[in-house]
Order: sequence, then C-alpha cells, then structure tokens
Amino acid sequence: MMALKHPKFRVFTVLFCVISITTFLFSYNYRAPSSYFYKLASRLSDNPVSKATCACSRCISAEDEDPWFSERFNQSMSPLMSKKNSMLSADTYKWWQWIQSEKHPANYSDVVRRLFQVIPGEERYMDSGPNRCRTCSVVGNSGNLKGSNYGALIDASDFIIRMNKAPTSGYEKDVGRRTTHHVMYPESAKNLQNTTNLVLIPFKTLDLQWIISALTTGTIKHTYLPVMAKIKANKNKVLIYSPTFFKYIFESWLEGHGRYPSTGFLALMLAIHICDEVNVYGFGADKAGNWHHYWENNLLGGAFRHTGVHDGDYEYNITLLLASKKKIKMFKGR
Repeated sequence: MMALKHPKFRVFTVLFCVISITTFLFSYNYRAPSSYFYKLASRLSDNPVSKATCACSRCISAEDEDPWFSERFNQSMSPLMSKKNSMLSADTYKWWQWIQSEKHPANYSDVVRRLFQVIPGEERYMDSGPNRCRTCSVVGNSGNLKGSNYGALIDASDFIIRMNKAPTSGYEKDVGRRTTHHVMYPESAKNLQNTTNLVLIPFKTLDLQWIISALTTGTIKHTYLPVMAKIKANKNKVLIYSPTFFKYIFESWLEGHGRYPSTGFLALMLAIHICDEVNVYGFGADKAGNWHHYWENNLLGGAFRHTGVHDGDYEYNITLLLASKKKIKMFKGR
C-alpha cells in the first residue's frame, strides 16, 4: 500500500486503468462492426435495405407508412384456389352464392374434388421475397389502346394478363402478342394457346362444373346464357380464382361498392398479389372521354363502365389512387 503513494506508481496505475477500460469498450462495441452498423442503418427510416421486399426497382409490397394501402393489402391471401385452400367459410360461401343467386347449386365439396381430378391443385405464385422480381402487364380492353404503340412494352413483362374476349391478332403493335394468363368466366370464354394459363373466375358452383365439362365431356352448354361446350386450353395451365380472395377484394378494396368487382379489377388485384411490379394498360376511357373496346369501331357510350353490377367509377378511382401512390404504373394511351 505504501508503494502506491509513489508518484510513478500512481501514474502507472492510472494509465493501466485507462488502457484496460478503453480496450474493454472497444472490444464490446466493435467486435462485430458490420453487424453493428447494419443494425444501426436498419433503424433509419430512409434506409432502402429495411424496406426492400423484392429485387425490382420498385416493389408493390415495399414497407411504407401509407395506412390506406397497408390496411387493404394482405400478401398472405392466395388469389388462386388449390387443394390446400379450396374449402370456404360459411360466410364466404353464402356471399359467393348470392352473387348470381344460384338457387340449386351442386354440392360444392364434390365439385371441387372432381375439379382437381381434371386440373392441377398445387399452390401457385406464393413465393414473394427479396430475390424475386416478377413483372406484370395487365392489359385492359379500352379503346385508348388504339394507336398507343404499347405492344413491345407489354410483351417485355414476365406475365401478361388479358381478359374476356380480348384479341391480339391484328393489334400486336398496340396491345402486344404474348399472353401468359387469360382471365375469363364461362360466358366470356375463348380458346387459348397451349402456353397460356386460363384463369377462371367462378361466380357460382355451376361455373366450376362448366370448366370440368368444357375440358372433358362438353355436356354443359348453358349457364344463364349459352356457353362454349368445349374449350381449347391446356388442362395443366388452368387456374381458378379463389372465392375467398374474390370476397377479400370486394370488402377490403372496394368496401362493398357495386354488387361484385369487374373482371378488369379482379385481374388487376391478381397481378398486385402475384407480381412485384405492375404496369397497367387499356383501363379507362380514351382521351375524348369515350368508353369502348379497342377492337370495335363503334363507341359504346359507357356500356362496359355502367353494367348495373359493377361500380366502374369507384374501381377506376382506386386504380388511379394506386398509381398516385406508385404501387402500379398506368399507361393511359390515346
């Protein structure tokens, strides 16, 4: 103890303590510098690493602070039916049957069992992640596509989604030539190329029975309208729009507007939930305010805007809002 009173010993002791404490702090804070700075950077709100959810330049599912989008978008919802998710809750089944007032439907479980004996029943497209960049072109049927020269842009996407009767032959320069997914219901059905996925929107149990028949026996020729008895399509590429997802779109995105969503809006929501980047073509009126199909010469004066069951104005406003929030990119044509 007497030795510590000597000045040299006191200096040595102080230096020793300082060096020991400094070494301890240095090793504690910097033993894993890359991890330390990554954690610090991840806390910063403007750091893209913490927000990136896909490998595209823009990601629909990117984290943001927009409550409107966050409250509506549910990435865990599967847009397509599979063996795994084909059963419906009582509430969903009741709503789905109400859409077209099917009075004497066949047993749903039996129909679904037969359906997945004809077409594949695996889960599809639920593979989102930071390494995926899947681009979609959703091609509507508006006359604003005439003279647009969008064909090459549309064909550059991974998925090209069209709907109902939409032709491409003779219109390739404006609408493109490729189709990976064609969305339809029995009354709007058309033959498809072997490489195209047929995406059926079922509005009733009879629609599921129709696709079984159209791919096999051809016995169903009428629903509430005459329909194609048989359809040319690849059985292994037939997909079924989920009634559960259908109801989710109606309630979460349209908030009950209209009786049920239009084919165009359902196609858009399909893209938003299976792709990372979505470009939209052929929605809305042309620049003169006319609502018509690009393959028709006559102006329909709003025939596919006001159908009595869809709220076209509300759907279009939601689409514009998605574009303003940079969740999709709209090409308005001519």
